[in-house]
Amino acid sequence: MKFSEIVGQNHLKNHLTNSVQKGRIPHAQLFIGPEGSGTLPMALAYAQYIICSNTGNENQGGSTACNLKFNTLQHPDLHFVYPVASTSSVKDKPVSDDFISIWYDFINQNKYATVNDWYENVGIGNKQGNISVHESSNILKKLALKSYEGGYKVMIIWMAERMNIEASNKILKILEEPNDKNVFILIAEDEKALLPTIVSRCQTLHFNPLTEQEIYQALVDNENCDEADAYSIAKEAQGNYNKALKLRYNIVNDYPFDEWFVTWVRAAFRANKNARVVNELIKWSDEISAIGREKQKLFLNHCMELFRQALMLNYNAPNLVYMHPKVEGFKLQNFAPFVNENNILDIFTEIEEAIFHIERNGNPKVIFTDLSIKLTRLMHKK
Repeated sequence: MKFSEIVGQNHLKNHLTNSVQKGRIPHAQLFIGPEGSGTLPMALAYAQYIICSNTGNENQGGSTACNLKFNTLQHPDLHFVYPVASTSSVKDKPVSDDFISIWYDFINQNKYATVNDWYENVGIGNKQGNISVHESSNILKKLALKSYEGGYKVMIIWMAERMNIEASNKILKILEEPNDKNVFILIAEDEKALLPTIVSRCQTLHFNPLTEQEIYQALVDNENCDEADAYSIAKEAQGNYNKALKLRYNIVNDYPFDEWFVTWVRAAFRANKNARVVNELIKWSDEISAIGREKQKLFLNHCMELFRQALMLNYNAPNLVYMHPKVEGFKLQNFAPFVNENNILDIFTEIEEAIFHIERNGNPKVIFTDLSIKLTRLMHKK
């Protein structure tokens, strides 16, 4: 993985290569960044730079054989941990190594892919993936092995906020007693979801969302995208290169999020003056409850963005609007007057609380019904 293949984040590229050249390689680093900002590609390039003893500002100048091994990311000194769950083929105590061949294919196909893309790829169904305590013994075994290249070994923990408490405590102990030639790179989107003691043991790098210009240029240069299409996609991607790639290649969500949203807000609006409509909201909640927790969280985040877009229209900022739900009889500009400064914060708070309870295995029917009833009041708040 070359640094030049990573979209944007040039200041972080320079920081990482310069720190290695100066002999300052922290034993644990935490890469924090939003979806599609390039945390995993940067971790891969940085790992290659360290393991292969490369020089300059690119992955070259070191061991040629070592760099060639990184073409498929299957170097013996590079190790991965990522969220998993039981499947039809792995039923008991699943760990990352059980899915390693799928993982290699997954990241070689798209290094900007999300955790939900991974869950779809690995086939865990409606389950929530996590990093369990069973991973810790595997980590210790791998780091105890002699380095293949005679130098550093790198352990990348992707989506580290998905570690459960037991796993977090085990990882913390490993981080507290580091070996000289072992490097941990933890990757996360939500720093607050990590144990503060883990964060304190790591040197943290924050990744910003990509700029429209960076996404535009990458689409034109790397994805053979028409300039007009690249401009439109870069605007809609909102700093997320994974989303930009999906838009470029028309990879659509299989679930009708826009239709569910419209059904929801229409029923919530009517239920304020017609108690019988509450039955429609209960039926809607039953439908959403059946799609699995990861999809439920995606849907709620989609709803938050639609509310935000409506607010922009209400405040006469159409140039910031990029979402246009294609649902018969629904126009975002007609919905916009019902989203304002008096209810938007409450709406976001309730949706975020629903996501919180879904992540903690709350009953989804109760969560969505409760959220729907609250929305009936908030929609009419002026």
